[in-house]
Amino acid sequence: MSNVLVFAEHQHKTFSKNALVALGAGKTLAAQSGGECHAAVLGTGIGALATELAKYGVKKVFAVEHAALEHYTADAHAQALSALAEEKGCDIVVGAASSIGKDLLPRVAVRLGAGMASDITEINGDGTMVRPTYAGNAMATISIETPRKVISVRVTAFEPAAAEGQAEVENVAAKIDEGALKIKFVGFNETKSDRPALTEAKVVVSGGRGLKNGENFKTVLEPLVDTLGAAMGASRAAVDAGFVPNDLQVGQTGKVVAPELYIAVGISGAIQHLAGMKDSKVIVAINKDEEAPIFQVSDYGLVADLFKAVPEMKEAVEKLK
Repeated sequence: MSNVLVFAEHQHKTFSKNALVALGAGKTLAAQSGGECHAAVLGTGIGALATELAKYGVKKVFAVEHAALEHYTADAHAQALSALAEEKGCDIVVGAASSIGKDLLPRVAVRLGAGMASDITEINGDGTMVRPTYAGNAMATISIETPRKVISVRVTAFEPAAAEGQAEVENVAAKIDEGALKIKFVGFNETKSDRPALTEAKVVVSGGRGLKNGENFKTVLEPLVDTLGAAMGASRAAVDAGFVPNDLQVGQTGKVVAPELYIAVGISGAIQHLAGMKDSKVIVAINKDEEAPIFQVSDYGLVADLFKAVPEMKEAVEKLK
């Protein structure tokens, strides 16, 4: 029997889908191991957040407050989270495989002397887990043999936890050696947009190198994006060429998305990109090269000049509206 501790990621005093997906996976792991599922909220002024999280069917929510946790820094959060897991007897620590989770959880694993499974997409009944390897071209079934385990879950692979009941909230003093902290929070530069968040949008329209320059992202792609109420993404080639900022990158080294509709415009379909979007429910590809690999994974493919096809698609959507 192993108790599970879920790291509930938050930003601007709000939980994202990442936290609820991690919670859903944590509850599954707790049920398999016969233990209890707890959740941890780290930060300052987090009373309301802890109360909100307590609605999602966990046994208990630990609210861990400390001035060093006001903003995310890897060393302070790793100290606090690993100390909490030890103090509360939680042998399994779970979090989302987000940018924060990828930074934090390996450090927690080292502190706990735990084996780690990263970016898992499935939990099997025998306790083994599945994760993608070789850019998603193969799926590996793995197990962790150490008594303690740290697990990060792919956000697109699990359902978010549903609200059920009301758990107890326990305030816990953070155990942090401030003298050992080497990372200092300087500032947070955020790109604000009226569009949906890329990792949570139901529709994503991504552009590639075929758009030729950044100006065409604005004049050709953005009108379609806004007409569909979609999020905008990009291939690594487009980001590397400086067409758009890297926070729009979809792929193995970017963001992993699984919207209901994914439209790939001028994207050839390199393995690196496919790893970040091939789990989308419906994939539409527009490319003038009929041999482009993107057509191998798309549900609908249009071999056409994107500079003609995309404006026509926008007009057709507007007529339907």
